[in-house]
Amino acid sequence: MSSCIEQLHLDYTNQFAIIGTMSAAATAAPAPAVLRVLAHDLRWAIVRLLAGGDLRVREVVAATGVAPNLVTYHLAQLRAAGLVWVRRSAADGRDSYYALDLDAVGTGMREVARDIHPGLSDGGAASPAGATSRVLFICTGNSSRSQMAEGWLRRLGGPGVVAASAGTVPTSLHPVAVAAMAEHGVDISGQQVKHVDVYAGQSFDRLVTLCDRAREACQEPPTARIATHWSVPNPAEAHPADLDAFRATARELHTRVRYLLPLLGR
Repeated sequence: MSSCIEQLHLDYTNQFAIIGTMSAAATAAPAPAVLRVLAHDLRWAIVRLLAGGDLRVREVVAATGVAPNLVTYHLAQLRAAGLVWVRRSAADGRDSYYALDLDAVGTGMREVARDIHPGLSDGGAASPAGATSRVLFICTGNSSRSQMAEGWLRRLGGPGVVAASAGTVPTSLHPVAVAAMAEHGVDISGQQVKHVDVYAGQSFDRLVTLCDRAREACQEPPTARIATHWSVPNPAEAHPADLDAFRATARELHTRVRYLLPLLGR
């Protein structure tokens, strides 16, 4: 009997020693970098705002009520961490739009989850459930960006999503945009170029402007429950405006549309 008690005591002693070693290792490990960056009220608020669409500094200031110099400082911190990027406005070169890199945030947050417990699931984007969601993409010419976004949403959204696109000054469907999407197995060659006025009087769940000029030119857009802006450069204006430029736009829009899906129906 005494030998059994001694063995139990030894087992508990070893168990507590192991737990102590694990606890020491856990407390000694630094917090993941993304957690340190996001664990600030203003930076968290900025990330939440940019998750809804690209914004200029003055728009972040208006939404948060914080001084411009503080907003600029914390945007710089988010950029340094690789969570936010900035692009010069195509409508006004003196201005810039800040965008959230949702893939980088997602990767960082999954690392945080795994650091806490390997059993925590990654989660993921999913198509909306319930009533059909109607989404309208608008750019200037309705030749590339909005057509590509429409194509991606048709592919990824499933039967619960109706995708449409239009332009403020429509031109013609760009053949290189068709080629870039075809590389992903998405055929947009049959999509029609349309003026935004075609949708006057109609309502949408989401309206997304994809270029800065269209956002500022479309003063009376179709009715939408939620409007957002994606500051996506026009691949036709790239130097050179070759297939690689359109491929980059296709990849960016794939990411943006993939993250749009879980928001539909909310």
